[in-house]
Amino acid sequence: MSVNSELRIDLNSDLGENVPDRVVSDDAAMLGLVTSANVSCGFHAGNPEGIRATVDAATKEGVVIGAHPGYDDYEGFGRRALDVPAATLQAQVEYQIGALIGLTTAVGGTVSYVKPHGGLYNAIVHDEAQAKVVVDAITAIDDSLVFLGLAGSVANRVAAEAGLTVAAEAFADRSYNPDGSLVSRSEPNAVLHDPEAVAARVLRLVQTGQVEAVDGTLVDVDAQSICFHGDSQGSIDMARAARDLLESEGVTIAAFAGAGR
Repeated sequence: MSVNSELRIDLNSDLGENVPDRVVSDDAAMLGLVTSANVSCGFHAGNPEGIRATVDAATKEGVVIGAHPGYDDYEGFGRRALDVPAATLQAQVEYQIGALIGLTTAVGGTVSYVKPHGGLYNAIVHDEAQAKVVVDAITAIDDSLVFLGLAGSVANRVAAEAGLTVAAEAFADRSYNPDGSLVSRSEPNAVLHDPEAVAARVLRLVQTGQVEAVDGTLVDVDAQSICFHGDSQGSIDMARAARDLLESEGVTIAAFAGAGR
C-alpha cells in the first residue's frame, strides 16, 4: 500500500466550461477552494471570453493553471468515446494547449500542466496508442508541462517514459471499480454527491492511500491530486467539506505544480 506520508495534497477542478446558455459550474467559488484549475480549451466546452475570465481569476487567486484538452465534441461535452485519427488528434491537442497558453499569457499567468478531459482522459487510461499521441502533443508544445492523469493509468506510464514529469490524481466525486478504474457515468451511483461522505473518502485516501470500491474492497491509489468536477451537483459543498476536514486533520493543501498558494 502506498501512503501519502507527508499529508500534503492538491485539490483540482475542471473549470472554464461555462457559456451564457450552458452554465455548468461556479468557477469563482471553486477557485477559492482548490489549488489547481484544469481549464477548458474550448473544444468540449467554454468560449474564449469565458476561458480568459477563468484563467484571469485563477491567476489573481494564486491557483495553478492546467490545460484541459479533449475531443472536438462540444455537443457531447467531450465525454463520448470518439475514434480520431492520430494526426488529427495530435494537432487538436496541440491547438488547444497553445490556445490556453495564449489566453493565460495575456492575463499575466502561466500554464503549468496538462490534464486531458472526459472521453479522451478515459481512453488513455488503457489505450497506449492514443496516450502516446497526447504525450507527443504535449512535448511538442512544452516538455516542461507536468502531465496529470489517473493513478495507475497507461497514460501516466507513457508520459513518464517520454520524460515528462507526472502527477497522479484520484477523484473525490466518482465511484471506483475494484481494479482502480472509474465506474462509467452510464452506471448508477457513478457520481457521488454527499459532502460528508465525500470528505471522509478524501481524508482516508490522503491518510491511507486507499479508496473504497463499489464492491466494498479497498483499492490502493497513489495520488498527488484529488479532483472535484465543477459541473457535479453539489460540487462546491463537497470541495468545501473536504478541504475543511483535511485542514482540521493537519493536511497541507498545496498545488502539485507551479508556484500557487
